Amino acid sequence: EEVLVLRRAKLAAFGSTRYKGVKTEEDANVRALVEAETEVVTLVCKAWDMQVEVVLETTLEENLAMIKDTVDYFKELGKEVMVDMEHFFDGFRLNPDYALATLDAARNADVFVLCDTNGGTLPQNISAAVTHVRSLFPNALGIHCHNDMDLAVANSIAAVGAGATVVQGTINGIGERTGNASLTSIIPILALKMNIPCLVENTHTDSPPAEPAAEGGAGSALPKIARGVPGMTALSRFVDEVINNPHVGSRAFVGNSAFAHKGGLHVAAVMKNADTYQHIDPGAVGNVRRVLVSELSGRGNILTKAREMGLYAAANSARTAAGELPLDDESAWKLRSKGILARVKALENQGYTFEGAEASVELMIRRSTPEYVAPFEVLDFTVITGHRKDQEADAAIPFEGSVSQATVKLELSGALCMVGDEHGVDGHCPRETHLEVAEGNGPVDALNGAMRKALFVSYPDLADVTLVDYKVRILDNDNATRAITRVMIEFAHARTQKRWTTVSAHANIIVASLNALVDGFEYAMFQSMEVNAQHARAAAEAAVGLRVEPVRAEAAI
Repeated sequence: EEVLVLRRAKLAAFGSTRYKGVKTEEDANVRALVEAETEVVTLVCKAWDMQVEVVLETTLEENLAMIKDTVDYFKELGKEVMVDMEHFFDGFRLNPDYALATLDAARNADVFVLCDTNGGTLPQNISAAVTHVRSLFPNALGIHCHNDMDLAVANSIAAVGAGATVVQGTINGIGERTGNASLTSIIPILALKMNIPCLVENTHTDSPPAEPAAEGGAGSALPKIARGVPGMTALSRFVDEVINNPHVGSRAFVGNSAFAHKGGLHVAAVMKNADTYQHIDPGAVGNVRRVLVSELSGRGNILTKAREMGLYAAANSARTAAGELPLDDESAWKLRSKGILARVKALENQGYTFEGAEASVELMIRRSTPEYVAPFEVLDFTVITGHRKDQEADAAIPFEGSVSQATVKLELSGALCMVGDEHGVDGHCPRETHLEVAEGNGPVDALNGAMRKALFVSYPDLADVTLVDYKVRILDNDNATRAITRVMIEFAHARTQKRWTTVSAHANIIVASLNALVDGFEYAMFQSMEVNAQHARAAAEAAVGLRVEPVRAEAAI
């Protein structure tokens, strides 16, 4: 029998008070809580008189007895008892005397968790109620908020400010209706903004709580108490992945767009001082700053992306230090960025959107450099969708047995080689032409299959690349079937866990899909080469004990 060993967390058995008219020790729910053998027991108690009479269908006096009997029973068993006072704030607003009487009945509990179950209470009312309860009872106070007015986080923080020391919530605010208070927002606020030690250092099982930290801005060093906070973003996305929820880019702190900058003036300011448009360092929560490119961007956005990609400034400074002429001077990149920005605006006028398709932007920047050579080029493609009558037997959907077949002819330019030196010269694969055919569950699936077959021969690393999302949007509904269609495809790499999105728009959905696929695979090739270069650099360092300078992707072109 396996024993669950928890270093910091405590597992709580969750249930309710005894049923009306039933002895505590004979109640089935109470017996189940005892059999759970947990150190902590959490009991749901009704704190609103209307709920008692309408939902429980019992008297107010019996509800108080149910609370007292159940709490006292578990305290006699030596349990740590938390009482979730359901609908407390509604009850306190409409019948404060009875709401406080329910707390008095539970006075032997270790923690009073005051619940805004309907999510309809304002922060100032939360604060006032918690303050009042704190003045009457010595018990530790907790807060449990629902997000029906988008105030669950604000209400939780207000409760902590008024004296609550326990916060109930969920990762990413998952919960019924509009959700619960999000711990991925609350924990960073408590740690980074209020200097409250809600997390201890992850160093040793017996580590003492960390000391309160000093005030700090976006550029400050992480407070000692917040060393666990950089795991917030990874935790948020891990939970999304486990429960198969799409990532919400607009989530505070952990969202993909939480530290994204688009406006040209904003980007220029952030590059001078990050505090101008960032309230914290993104790394404090494990996130990263992103510079987006769109019709609102300035040339600084393009230059910043080029720097992030290692195409501008870093390589030139190294060459200058070595006494060599720079690959591109500042004026050349400024001129180039102007052309890229003009192309972005022109494409967005045709239906593209680059805010969520950074891979397409990166490729556009790479393609603007004179030394760029695409690793492959699609020369020709054909897609056929036909109907096979023999495969259809009493189908519920007409033509359900239809099959799509794609033929793709492409040329490998030899710009990148991923199969080893024995297959190429100086890292270059030979120029080859491939013609492949594949069937699929629809035309896009067939195209994807044919392209993979053609590319896998020279780029086996693409086997780790999968398509995880495919989005289509009709942009001009008035044109009906002749409308422009925008396609966005999200890719993922199984080994690196990296994700990227590409975009294309065209009146022909097949053409739009093919262009997005081409960008996605081309981006994957550069990513794989960079990973391989990192591995080679690490191996060289281990072999000779020397630091090897980074290898840029374009250096192998």
